[in-house]
Amino acid sequence: MRIGILGGNFNPVHHAHLFIADQIQQLLALDEVQLMPENEPPHIDAKSTISAEHRVNMLRLALQDYPQLTLNLSEIERGGKSYTYDTLSKLTADHPENEYFFIIGGDMVDYLEKWYRIDELMQLVKFVAVRRDQTVLTEPKYPVQMIDLPLLNISSSYIRGSIKANHQPNFLLPAEVLNYINQHGLYQ
Repeated sequence: MRIGILGGNFNPVHHAHLFIADQIQQLLALDEVQLMPENEPPHIDAKSTISAEHRVNMLRLALQDYPQLTLNLSEIERGGKSYTYDTLSKLTADHPENEYFFIIGGDMVDYLEKWYRIDELMQLVKFVAVRRDQTVLTEPKYPVQMIDLPLLNISSSYIRGSIKANHQPNFLLPAEVLNYINQHGLYQ
């Protein structure tokens, strides 16, 4: 199978995440795109991240009507810090029959050389970068397939801030996810 992997904190998942996953799945004719929530992102303050249980529940709600978009809980189940190399090394060893495409934002291309074990990671998966604006990026030092998509300027931090300020961020995330947030008093 040809499988895309879109990792992220998904705190919370929103329409831009879903749009990117859906469009990459269609444009690259992938069998599916798996959204993979991080357990403990090495680059994000853990205090600002809600529990994995809530993030997974919101992802399940967001993906329920899209069979080509699935949930991969590898990092949550492994626990500890979420390093892409560790996760994809295990995934490719467990499923060598699959071809994996790791989806990143175009802004991350210039930072790939700083990723943990990037040279080995490049041997495991193909990288796909989503260019969300017309910024001309420097020539990548690593093989990366660039895909142009319209910019949906939605951020999880904006959504969290809106909720904290008692504003409902309608239309930025699936209604089921917003209902879940409200029912559980998240981001207050």
